[in-house]
Amino acid sequence: MIILIRIVFNSCYAPTITLIPSQSSLASPLQFRRSQDFSISSIIGFNCNGSLARKTQWTVKNCTSSSCLSQIQLNEKVITTLSEFYAPAKTFAYGIYELTLTVTMTKSPTLKSSSSAYVRITPTGITANPVELGTSMVTRGHQQNLLLDPGAYSVDPDEDSFNASKWKYEYYCRIYDESYNFPNLQGILLSIDDPRIDPLNPSCLTSRSDNGTQLIFGNLTLSPKSSLTILAGSLQSNQTYQFMVYMENRQNSSVQATGYVLVTVTDTQPQLVAVGCVIGVMCVPNQEFQVLNPTTQVALFTVCVDICPIILNISW
Repeated sequence: MIILIRIVFNSCYAPTITLIPSQSSLASPLQFRRSQDFSISSIIGFNCNGSLARKTQWTVKNCTSSSCLSQIQLNEKVITTLSEFYAPAKTFAYGIYELTLTVTMTKSPTLKSSSSAYVRITPTGITANPVELGTSMVTRGHQQNLLLDPGAYSVDPDEDSFNASKWKYEYYCRIYDESYNFPNLQGILLSIDDPRIDPLNPSCLTSRSDNGTQLIFGNLTLSPKSSLTILAGSLQSNQTYQFMVYMENRQNSSVQATGYVLVTVTDTQPQLVAVGCVIGVMCVPNQEFQVLNPTTQVALFTVCVDICPIILNISW
């Protein structure tokens, strides 16, 4: 009698995991700005003749430049699936994170694999706006006050609102003519409230006074100098000026921003009108200009900054 015995080996190996984007490390993490959404996806390969039932889990750890030790609880806004990790903008604070996907075979818990991606969340950079909507040019009357308020009108895409108290402010002004630069002494700019004189580049103010009565800085307690009012009569009629605000982060002096606005002064008393893009990302600030894509339609809108009780006509 011959007895045939068939032996079947149910070979099963740990799954393979490939994360996309790939090839990140603690020394060279993936870079995302805090204002960006980001996602990590995966391709999972199974080497098993039996059941492919598995359990997947995403975990996140805070990292220093040398190690990743403390696991953090995922924000409820984070979406994880069997193969993807998605984080909306502003979910993670600045820093480096280790994102790990672990796949475990349900019927053989010892068969499991993990793969990690390293992500650095970086600042986007603020947009310094001296006037509302980042308008590039406005008209003001000789007998009207001029308000520059970057503390109220600047934009921080990493936050829901702009925190004016985190910044230092300095204001500069020049006569907008190719013959003049911003007043300076040996290349060091003179702020608008600096009493020193540049003989080659005159001050914007019609008559300098040491007590600074032509200038009023606002919010001196919570966010010093986050606004500047130039009083009526301080600027010359029929002249165009370029104002620049320089902003420096109080905690990190290497984080800076600069905003510009052109102001034409007339003998009339016009209303101050701001112009902005309906879709803000379609107009990218580039110093004193807005950069537009010539192949894309752009929709603009206006806001009357002053009190405009009756509007008789609007023309572009």
